[in-house]
This record gives sequence, C-alpha cells and structure tokens, in this order.
Amino acid sequence: MVTTVKIGQRFPLTIKRLDINGAGIGYYQRKITFVTGALPGEVVVAEVTAIYNRYLEAKVHKIRSASPDRVKPAEPLYGEIGGIELNHLAYPAQLRFKRDVVAQALAKFKPAGWQHYDLKPTIGMTHPTHYRNKAQFPVRVIDGHVRAGLYAPGSHHLVPLTHFLTQAPLTMKVVAALCQLLEELQIPIYQEKNNAGIVKTLVVRESFATGEVQVTFITNSAKLPQQTKLVAAIATRLPMVVSIAQNINPGNTSIIWGKENRLLAGQPYIHETLLGRTFQVSPQAFLQLNPVQTERLYTVAKDALELAPDDTLIDAYCGIGTVGISLANRHQTIYGMDTVPEAIDDAKANAVHNGFTKAHYFVGKAETLFPKWLQEGIQADAVIVDPPRAGLERPFIDALLALNPKKFVYISCNPSTLARDLIPLAKHYKVAWIQSIDMFPQTARCEAVVKFTRR
Repeated sequence: MVTTVKIGQRFPLTIKRLDINGAGIGYYQRKITFVTGALPGEVVVAEVTAIYNRYLEAKVHKIRSASPDRVKPAEPLYGEIGGIELNHLAYPAQLRFKRDVVAQALAKFKPAGWQHYDLKPTIGMTHPTHYRNKAQFPVRVIDGHVRAGLYAPGSHHLVPLTHFLTQAPLTMKVVAALCQLLEELQIPIYQEKNNAGIVKTLVVRESFATGEVQVTFITNSAKLPQQTKLVAAIATRLPMVVSIAQNINPGNTSIIWGKENRLLAGQPYIHETLLGRTFQVSPQAFLQLNPVQTERLYTVAKDALELAPDDTLIDAYCGIGTVGISLANRHQTIYGMDTVPEAIDDAKANAVHNGFTKAHYFVGKAETLFPKWLQEGIQADAVIVDPPRAGLERPFIDALLALNPKKFVYISCNPSTLARDLIPLAKHYKVAWIQSIDMFPQTARCEAVVKFTRR
C-alpha cells in the first residue's frame, strides 16, 4: 500500500547510483528519490525536503552503512555552499562517476550505436584542488563588515569566504584584500532588498603562467565613489594586480555582467599561456577556469582532430581563440566566431601575437554565421566546436552536416546536451571515442571530447 509522503518524513533508503548533479538516487515506494550527500551502495536514513509528482528530494539524516568511497570533506564549508558537491567522494570514484555521467546521458537520449561507444576513463588531476583561476563573488555587508563569498544553495544568503578548496590561493588573497579596502574607504556596498549601494560583485582572475591578476568591480551605477583612492591603494597593496576594470550593471538582476566596461587603471587584459601559445584575456572574455586541465583537454582535441598542414579549420564558439590557435599551425587558415565582441577583439590580437596570418574572427552566433559562410563558398576540412552548456543549435548542426567535413571534434561541457546533439550527428558520423576530462574536481560537472569519423 502506498502511503502519503510528508516533508520531514524519514525512511531507510539504499542508494543505487549518483545522478548527473551528484545526488544519490534511491527508490521509496517505487518513487525516485534524490538524496543530497548520499553515495552509491550506502544505506541511509533519508529525510524528505521536497515532494513532486514524479520524484522526491531528500537529505541524509543518518548513514547506516557507508560507502568505502566516502571520505571526510576537505572543505570545512562542505554542505553550506555549492561548487564542492563531490568533496565527500574519494577522487578515483569522482573520475569513475564522470565517465558514468556521459554513459547516463547516452542511455537517456540513445543516439545511433550508443551502446558501443568507446568511453575512455576520465583524465583527472594529480592535485585536484585550488585549480580555479577566477573568483566571481557577490559582495555584501555582514555584521558591519564587507564580505565576499558564495550563496548557500537555493538562497541569497551569502556565506563569506576567505579560503576555498577549489580556488587558486592568490585569487582568494586578492578578494580578501579588496573587501578590506572597500570597507576602509567606506565605498557603498550593494543591498539587494532596496536596490541601493554601488559594488555588487568582485571578479578576480589570475594568470597561472605570469602571476598577473585582473580585477573587475561590477557596480550598480556608473559612479564609483573613492575611485582614485581605491586604485592607488590597490597599486600599493596588491602589485600583482595589473588590470583594474569596472563593469556597470544597474538594477536587481540575476545576470552578473552588464554591457558597459571601463578600464580604471593598468592594462586592459592579462596574459595566459596554453601549450606554448600566449593569449590576452579581457575581463568578460571566456577562458577555461582550470589552466592545468585545459592543456590536457586541448592535447586530446588536437590528437582527435589530426589536422594536416594545409587544412582549413572552423573554430566554432571560439572565445578568445584558444582552441584554434592551440591546435593549428601558423600557416593554416582559421575561421572563428563568438557572440562577445571583446572576446573576438582578443582572438584577433592573439592570432597576430602568435604569428597566425590567416586567422579570421567574427562577432555573431555560430548558428547564424556558419550557414552564411557556407553560402558564401567558404570550405573547411575540419570543424571543432566548443559550445556553451546549451549545446549546438539545430541550424548549426544542419550546416555542419551539409558541409560534411572530413574531420570533426566536439568539446562538450554538458553531457546531456552532447547526447542530445549526437542524435542527428550520429546518423552521419561514427563516434570513434569519447574522452571525459575532469576540469572541475570536487564538483559533478564533466567535460568530454568526442572524435568523429565520417560514415
């Protein structure tokens, strides 16, 4: 007999596996139950936190039988903030999980031949902590002091951070010093309730190659009180900061970045090196957050693409040009596109700086520009895509299949949209292999490189 489930109800549950977000999955009265913090093979007492028609959500009240892969979380704030949801899972098991996430997505969408795809073991890190080169933290006044940190899951309650397991220590040092300066200079800090105050968010990015640091103040208005004193104090106390910018984003909005950027001091970008090539990075431009694993990701992609010396390459969703410039040689023709104008400016400069004379970069959507290029007669031997989490748009896929390039590689940051996109792609291409790469240790996020061969 099925009984009505209530919030707060507790019951024993055997955990079968982890879902794509890292929550344990069990079944209570045949209803799928997602249990935050539970691991496969464990018997837990689950406490219901939310009830939906098709599933339940729960938290661990008690562990009756623990997994051998359970470890004590190294981050003291585990459970209080996001971004470290797998910190209780031994690292080798995290790597197995990330391969399994790809398998789960394939089983859900079932692209042609999916049961026979070669899913390679996940490439992990020797030291899977302190890898993030960028901190993007909301700023608030807490108990009379300026603090930056992350929101507790599902809330707008800010948890202040001075150290964080996945962040590079230098980024955290700079964030803490900036909070101190904002407090000393009494610069108004944003208040969400009444949409008052100035400084909303701090963005700090570090170059692992040079040690340069880029700081951006995201503000509620164009006005930044005490700007001159703030810039001077940063120069004195934080000499590693070589670029100080302001991004203006007025109003109470969930979107972090506004449209207007201003350079307050220093140079407009910092420099990062990947696979021997140097790249300038503007504040709003996308750069992979884990430089160590980015080099491994690009090495895998380069091996998969197997470019010939005179191949023409289309680098879709190119960002600042890192993929194409890292994979191609200086004599090859590259066409790239991205929707962020600052990123395309960086890509053009990066091509010149690295000696690429036949690299062409354009601002626009991949699904718009790519079909247009084909209509204009542009031909390409190879295509590499590195789309955002939403995956590829159908007009892009249609144009790709019309071009039918001999060489095609897909870099994915979302196994679900990858598996969805494989449905049309796998009708025309064979999947040679899928290599998962752990770009974000301690989290459930997974990147993968797919090598295709023409049918």
